[in-house]
Amino acid sequence: MKGRQTTITILMADDDEDDCMLAREALAESRLANDLHIVRDGEELMDYLYQRGRYADPKSSPRPGLILLDLNMPKKDGREALKEIKNDPELRQIPVVVLTTSKAEEDIYRTYDLGANSFIIKPMTFAALVEVMRTIGKYWFEIVELPL
Repeated sequence: MKGRQTTITILMADDDEDDCMLAREALAESRLANDLHIVRDGEELMDYLYQRGRYADPKSSPRPGLILLDLNMPKKDGREALKEIKNDPELRQIPVVVLTTSKAEEDIYRTYDLGANSFIIKPMTFAALVEVMRTIGKYWFEIVELPL
């Protein structure tokens, strides 16, 4: 078995303050030693990924091993950001998990069409969110092999 990266950066793009706080707590609760970075909209997400502006320092803005993407964000929504990420040969390998309140059938189809790796509807309770984060962590960081 080959060695794992000790910490994998998770980049969460979500404009909901409470959801971000809960996600951070849920990750801590699920004992994932992952490094969580949060951006508030699709433009910030792309700035982070391209290391522009305040994300220019790779030490404070490391390349994420996983992106948790909300669909409904200001400036540039998750659908547009997803399309941009998956159309970029430098970024397209980063797994994108859509984590959203949307249950719309068309969002599910459309995001998979655009290249999302998973579509998860945000759970309503903190306990359920912890379970989702634990499962995401186990799947993406223990089971799946990711390109380094």
